[in-house]
Amino acid sequence: MRHEWPLIGRAEELAVIDAAMQRRDRSGGVVLAGAAGVGKTRLAREAGELQRRRGARVWWVTATECARAVPLGTFAQFVPETGDPRTLVRRVVDRIVGEPGRVVVAVDDAHLLDDLSALVVNHLVLQERATVVVTVRTGERVPDAIAAVWKEEHLERLEIQPLSRRETEVLVAAALGGHVEAATMRRLWQLSRGNALFLRQLVVPGSLRWDAGVWRSAEVVEVPPLLTDMVNSRILTLPQQVRAVIDVLALSEPLPVGLVDDAVEPGAVEQAEDCAVVTIESGQIPCNVRLAHPLFGEVRRAGMGVLRARRLRGEIATALADKGSWHIDAPERRAILLLESDLAADVALFVQVGERALALSDFRLAERLGRAATADGGGFPAQAIVAFAALWSGRPENTDTELAMLTELAVDDDQFVRATVTRATNLAYMLGYPDRARAILDQETARVSAPGPRDTLRALHAMIDTSSGAQEAGRDVATEILASPTADDAAILLASVAMVMWAATTGRDELADHMTRGTIASERVAEFANFRAPLTVTYVSGLVWAGYLDRAAAAAVQYRESVADSPYAQGGYLVGITRLACGDLETAQRELEQECRRLAPLGRSGGGAYRGALTALTPCMAILGNLDAAHVSQARTRRHPNPTTAFHEPFEHLADAWVAAAEGNVSAAIACAHCAAAIARRLGQHMHTVIALHTAARFGDRTVAAELAELATHVRGPRARAAAAHAAALAADDAAALNAAAAAFEDMGDRLCAADAASHAADSFTRHGRRGSANLAAARALRLAAACGGARSPALLLVANPLPLSQREREIITLAAQGLTNREIAARLTLSPRTVEGHLYRVSRKLGVAGRHEFAALLGLHSE
Repeated sequence: MRHEWPLIGRAEELAVIDAAMQRRDRSGGVVLAGAAGVGKTRLAREAGELQRRRGARVWWVTATECARAVPLGTFAQFVPETGDPRTLVRRVVDRIVGEPGRVVVAVDDAHLLDDLSALVVNHLVLQERATVVVTVRTGERVPDAIAAVWKEEHLERLEIQPLSRRETEVLVAAALGGHVEAATMRRLWQLSRGNALFLRQLVVPGSLRWDAGVWRSAEVVEVPPLLTDMVNSRILTLPQQVRAVIDVLALSEPLPVGLVDDAVEPGAVEQAEDCAVVTIESGQIPCNVRLAHPLFGEVRRAGMGVLRARRLRGEIATALADKGSWHIDAPERRAILLLESDLAADVALFVQVGERALALSDFRLAERLGRAATADGGGFPAQAIVAFAALWSGRPENTDTELAMLTELAVDDDQFVRATVTRATNLAYMLGYPDRARAILDQETARVSAPGPRDTLRALHAMIDTSSGAQEAGRDVATEILASPTADDAAILLASVAMVMWAATTGRDELADHMTRGTIASERVAEFANFRAPLTVTYVSGLVWAGYLDRAAAAAVQYRESVADSPYAQGGYLVGITRLACGDLETAQRELEQECRRLAPLGRSGGGAYRGALTALTPCMAILGNLDAAHVSQARTRRHPNPTTAFHEPFEHLADAWVAAAEGNVSAAIACAHCAAAIARRLGQHMHTVIALHTAARFGDRTVAAELAELATHVRGPRARAAAAHAAALAADDAAALNAAAAAFEDMGDRLCAADAASHAADSFTRHGRRGSANLAAARALRLAAACGGARSPALLLVANPLPLSQREREIITLAAQGLTNREIAARLTLSPRTVEGHLYRVSRKLGVAGRHEFAALLGLHSE
């Protein structure tokens, strides 16, 4: 954490201050007014330092309550000796101004000045002896001599407002040197409301920790003792009846003025408004009253006695029940108050509000309400709230126990199936135990008599089979269910998810049909609406894999807008992979990094979502040349295995391939691509086999043309055809056909593949002595790479740094340029050190360089 916080969001105010201080040759100035902690002092210091750098002599003085009791106490350092007040004021002014030249006097907290010190400031301004910048606290009485200088327009008065929410976020991120988790940032904003002083007290060493690429609070952000003391010192100066108003509002705000009036002494609310500790929202009927700053409530809640707080909560909850129709969130507030009051529980209210809290992703509140309702006989609805709160808040191990209890509380097939589906989904996708999930489904299916609910359990079994590698078995069951006249909407939804997974990974035309049918079903079964996420994620992924990039990008944006910040919706992931496929690497990296930061706190319960985001982020960073970041992402992927999401496995090996390629080890990159193809082939994932083999071709492998040509006969979509054409042209060293392949990929919207094919075309044209055509193809490749944000790949290196080298020679000098020894290069490439030494000697002779230290310059690796 940085020692000095940057000045964020204050450039406009600083410019206004500077202009006011430059208004005349030697005088002018500004009064900075605002609440305590908004940043007046910092602005004044920055303005003074700016004048100092321009050659002015700057005096800084701070008025205090102690110095206020002493005449000229603030300017004591300038008082020469005792004398009559008029003479002393004149002499102090003379001493401050001193030698010729521009003088700036900055007075902090001028509302605390004694009368003679205020007169010194007044004389400096009116006699134009110095430029003056003054800070005063809004709402405090200011000495007449100070008030006169802005009322008579000798100084400009500028009201300093708290930082906006966005400015607060930027300031904290800049001070910490990294992004801040959204939930932590919301809490910091809630407590500070843009007050820079409060913010600095909240963000102190130890209050936040660096975790998975973001700053986050260890627990809930608490108000530190120093800040508590600051707020308490303000509260304790208030009359008792005003403190009573604060106590009521600290437990629940805003409240109708009449309700608060009934709870405290007559006139107390008016007095609280006069003391500036509450604000009245007069634009509503009835008028609401709330605390002027959230910290008043935080501090009072922490300091209030338990019995008093329980009694007050009960009284407010009762009043809200009588007058609660005034606001839409009255039920939620009543429920929260009842939880910690001296009144009896309201089970129906707790269930109603708990379900709403789940929908709003407030899992902590939902669990509290659910447990309170369960303890009072709430049954299945109450236990469902507890189980789902545990599930979605990232505690899958606890969730299995809660869901097992939920199945025991089920009173009909619908409740039983809902509980069983959730339990099996948790086991398979959150915990990564597909076999246990299938065993439970097999066991529980026999207990369900109705065909519709039974098919729902069978459809989930098919979905787990399809995603964990048993594609054909899952496809067969899902097909049977979709053809059944007794299948209900829940069964159709889950079977459609299975079929979309199958169609996407095998490259079948039925992808869109199954997506449409599943979407329609999801709109009819609210209790299974969460399955819309895997349905849409796999559908959009399938469009990307097949090469329908425009459709994929549009669907991704539309989906993210519809799901907003739902925990497992993966909207950012979809936007990220579509931008990556189109070659918009910087946007893709930003979206995928944000998705990883959002999912990282969920840990294991992030399941395939976190793993998938990391798997996409790794090659994105490698292609951009961010090798260190790619290594970190690669390592994190390996820490989150999940056998239920088998369709990610080939892409993890492709991510390794791109990292190896970025390291310069093209042989290893090709080997990783072939490993990915072998896994996809074994799993029956024909689409993934196409992508893996084509990746090998992009790295220069000329052996994959025949298999890609065969796959293109039954894998649908433009990608398979373009990949087969690229591989065939590469194998035949057909430069014109490589150019045509580049055009096909560019038409598809895949600029990265187009750039690689164009690079291969340029290389082929060069070998055939067609320099003009080679230059045109190279220019096309470099244009596409630049449009992608500076993409790097083995193919692009052929045109970015054209050298008369074989692939093996280029590979060896690339590793040598990174500082690897001959023995280390030999180990990576499974060669002998003598072979490596021979290659390096021949390359040095061929290129006319003195040694390996010059290879980096030849390869354009100066910035590495």
